[in-house]
Amino acid sequence: MPASHPITGAPSKIISVTARNMIWLFMVAFIALAGVSVPAHAAKYAAIVIEEDSGRVLFARNADKLRYPASLTKIMTLYLLFEDISAGRLTLKSRIPVSKVAAGRSPSKLYLKPGQSISAEQAIYALVTKSANDVATAVAEKLAGTERAFAKRMTRKARALGMSRTTFRNASGLPHSKQRSTARDMARLAIAMRRDFPQYFKYFSTKSFNWKGRKFGNHNKLLSKFDGTDGIKTGYINASGFNLVATVTRNNVRLIGVVFGGKTSRSRDAHMMDILERQFKRIKPAQARQQLAALPTKLPTSAPTRVSDVPETIPQPKQITVKRLADTMVADDTAEFLDTVTTTASLTMPPDDQTLWSVQIGNFAQRVNAHKAAIRARRMADTVLGMTPAHLTLVTRGEMPLWRVRFNDLDEGQARSACAALFAGGSPCIALRTSTSKG
Repeated sequence: MPASHPITGAPSKIISVTARNMIWLFMVAFIALAGVSVPAHAAKYAAIVIEEDSGRVLFARNADKLRYPASLTKIMTLYLLFEDISAGRLTLKSRIPVSKVAAGRSPSKLYLKPGQSISAEQAIYALVTKSANDVATAVAEKLAGTERAFAKRMTRKARALGMSRTTFRNASGLPHSKQRSTARDMARLAIAMRRDFPQYFKYFSTKSFNWKGRKFGNHNKLLSKFDGTDGIKTGYINASGFNLVATVTRNNVRLIGVVFGGKTSRSRDAHMMDILERQFKRIKPAQARQQLAALPTKLPTSAPTRVSDVPETIPQPKQITVKRLADTMVADDTAEFLDTVTTTASLTMPPDDQTLWSVQIGNFAQRVNAHKAAIRARRMADTVLGMTPAHLTLVTRGEMPLWRVRFNDLDEGQARSACAALFAGGSPCIALRTSTSKG
């Protein structure tokens, strides 16, 4: 005779089976209500889908939870390689030597030998397709002397790009307990990659790479089986599960998708295609074109402002929290791009009887980069921003100081027109309503 439950008196076996059935039914119901299957390890899963032009977050699950990036790390390695090539410090034909340390990295790899070398362009192909760890270390040593120094540069660049929760410890994504990122940060990196290096982004669509008689296929299978995919990178270690960053364009709408924690590469790919397909069905390109067509066609003309005219701070500001500001965002989803936890920003508040708007173009770890971004934005949208001073405000996220760049005291039409011009040029932009008319 089975033992009785100490409280109900019912057989323990029956109680156990019933409890398991109830738990199972609850899980099935939850997944059904969510409307999106999640083929991933619960503790590893994270995902996000962003519309690139508007910055709208269309889908998000655990988007700010720390995860292991695995070989998604190599996107930043490639970003810095492209940066040095663009600056003239390297060329695509520059030789990258292979050290004993680099040759000793674990697979996936090209099995390079110490003393060998590889061209920068060959390194790009090897990182994009084969995801070669020996090549990643060789690139790091070429650009920074040591992989440790390169990882510090990677982290600094991450902060400059707004990847506030990302820390790098190596160039490859091989396991390291302190190398962590988030789905949102990886989406930001993908957007920055295409924005800053459009001439090199084509490498991410490479389907295969030949090296010494061997052909290596790209691990990103969406390039072949999901219409409109043109990048960007896969990743896997045991601690992360199967990861993927993908960029897809259809009908002039470009989506950035990130998935962490797939149980298999096939289930990860299926989930990515599912969430992207769902968001494409939600978007109505015709409506987006109508909104752009409604923007003012005659804009005020102005002369460009000198660098010396850009103030570093706002005179006589009032203090308001970004949390309050997030409530006035144009689109609810874009509020997720603001620092809403501990950050406080200084903003000039307009009179109560006016409706004024601001344009935010980013947060930067170094003031000089903030200045450059302000100048670049003014040039791209000079008909609107030419005479508008850029406001550089020092804000904090946690313990990280950042320089925030905004153009204030605009009307709605000017703000939207400026953002349209910046988006067209590949630069990020958020239009913010900074005051509400009481009339």
